[in-house]
Amino acid sequence: MFFRATFLLLGSSIVYGQETQEEEKINELEEVVISDSKFELKRENSGKTVITISRDEIDKKQGQTVAELINTKSGIEINGSRSNAGQNLNTFARGGNNRQILVLIDGVQISDPSNVNAEFDLRSLSLSQIESIEIIKGAASTLYGNAAAAAVISITTKKASFDTISATFQSSVGTNQTQEDQDYDIADFSNNVSINGTLQKFTYVAGFSNQYTDGLSAAIDGEERDPFSRINTNLKIGYDITDDFNVTLYGAQDKFRLDFDSPPLDAPNVSDNEQYRLGLNTLYKYKSGSFAINSLYNNVERIFDFSGFESVFESESLSVDAFNKYNFNDTFYTVAGVNYIYNEVVTDEADISTIDPYVNVVYISDFGFNMNVGGRLNIHSEYGTNVVYSANPSYTLKYEEGYAKIFGSYATSFIAPNIPQLFGVFGGNEDLEPETNTTIEGGVEVRLNDQLRISGLYFNRNEEDFIIYVDEDGNFNTLDDASYLNNSEDRTVHGAEVALEFVPTKEITLTSNYTFVESTDVPLIRIPKHKVNASLLYNFSDRSSVSIAYQYNSDRIDFGQSLEAFSLVDLNFTFEVLKNRMSLFGGVQNIFNEEYLEILSFATRGRNARVGFTLRF
Repeated sequence: MFFRATFLLLGSSIVYGQETQEEEKINELEEVVISDSKFELKRENSGKTVITISRDEIDKKQGQTVAELINTKSGIEINGSRSNAGQNLNTFARGGNNRQILVLIDGVQISDPSNVNAEFDLRSLSLSQIESIEIIKGAASTLYGNAAAAAVISITTKKASFDTISATFQSSVGTNQTQEDQDYDIADFSNNVSINGTLQKFTYVAGFSNQYTDGLSAAIDGEERDPFSRINTNLKIGYDITDDFNVTLYGAQDKFRLDFDSPPLDAPNVSDNEQYRLGLNTLYKYKSGSFAINSLYNNVERIFDFSGFESVFESESLSVDAFNKYNFNDTFYTVAGVNYIYNEVVTDEADISTIDPYVNVVYISDFGFNMNVGGRLNIHSEYGTNVVYSANPSYTLKYEEGYAKIFGSYATSFIAPNIPQLFGVFGGNEDLEPETNTTIEGGVEVRLNDQLRISGLYFNRNEEDFIIYVDEDGNFNTLDDASYLNNSEDRTVHGAEVALEFVPTKEITLTSNYTFVESTDVPLIRIPKHKVNASLLYNFSDRSSVSIAYQYNSDRIDFGQSLEAFSLVDLNFTFEVLKNRMSLFGGVQNIFNEEYLEILSFATRGRNARVGFTLRF
């Protein structure tokens, strides 16, 4: 089934000549990527695989969550994004889990130190808050430090328009039902409003959004409904002190509440989550470079009520990244900086800190050879020092309408033990060392013309000192005399990614990608060995389009049981009613009402529909 589906998808990509580069239309030659070097480099000169999700793509996917959108990209699997709205999300990239994937917001690391994975919860964000997303796959610790081992998800919040005042209001309703419950009751409500603009030297963005979802039990056989509700508010103010010096202050409050079950029990459990973010970014530009300081304070409080038994977790973190960029005649691009992070779990009265100096150099030759090299010294308050480095060569052969690029990478990365692992009451171990990853990858990318781009790569990632939770007998996942330890056995994950993007006309785009990932040592939990995404988009105009998306996930392992492969087909549309003023959007997810398990014992969504409108002033 899998190989037949893959053949038909890739074949149709060529026959019909359409590819919904959901990651962006096959961009013009001036397409740039930023995250892999902190410089705006042409894609042809970048030796990394960077996925860009533009504002245009986000507008065409209204009604989706951040996790659902990212989950369509190659090399990524976000488990839980197809289940109940409040389901915990497990983000995997190239076989790496949440702890090995770093999230940035407006250029700064963000996490929850009280969480055992020290991860940022993507459920807290509204897609309406976001301007764009860049995803770097592979090791990136030299530039971004801790946890940037398997991928970096860099989120840029919404930017101000050039108008004095611009406003957007959006509202939608939809169903939320399983494969068996197909009554099409309205159970999902979303609204958001944004006001932004530019007043001489000032820019401003203010937004509010809310979502309420009901109608679905978290447990697969649950009788009671488990609702999810979220409220987001955000404010961003920028000021140009001079033509070369800019300051941006931003803040956000993200709150969500959810009911959850503990299968097989259909339990009345409740979780309340609240997060405050306050950031200050400064940028000073000079003739051949710039100096920036990006800082972010983050406070997270999570309250769990397990049928009357309450647990509270509160954490604070401060991230500051100060760096200087210098451009030597468009040949050498250098970044030198210092990254400071302070994490505290308030409820445990425990904290850790890191100070990381780092340097990165990019060389762009005039004969096609490019090199990106860097190093970072990690200075940790508990385990001492750690050094990571990377080398990323590429060679680009340019011709009249496109290019052919060969690239490779050798990079080390690290995942520091977090506060619950070091000091937690359930087996904390202050002698833990950081996990280390070594990633090797190589691939090719060919852009034949403005219509067609093909890429493929192979990667191999070796993990050392992986932190495990075991008892005295070496048994996993137990609370009886268990503790955190560094595993003495290495782990290796390898795989391949192939992507095809085709834009035969300005109206039609088609994208398809295939991911293969496999562990040579232990089974990968909930991660499909084979995954295919494909999407066909037809643009009626700049703001009117229809798209159909296909996703295939092969069988997976969850708690020792095999979960069957599944295929999903979704349909989305946007239609402009009044030019630049009003548009309608909607879609149908899981059109064929496929029945499958995403997580053992938890319910998944069946066929569901959504419709909404957007007003712009």
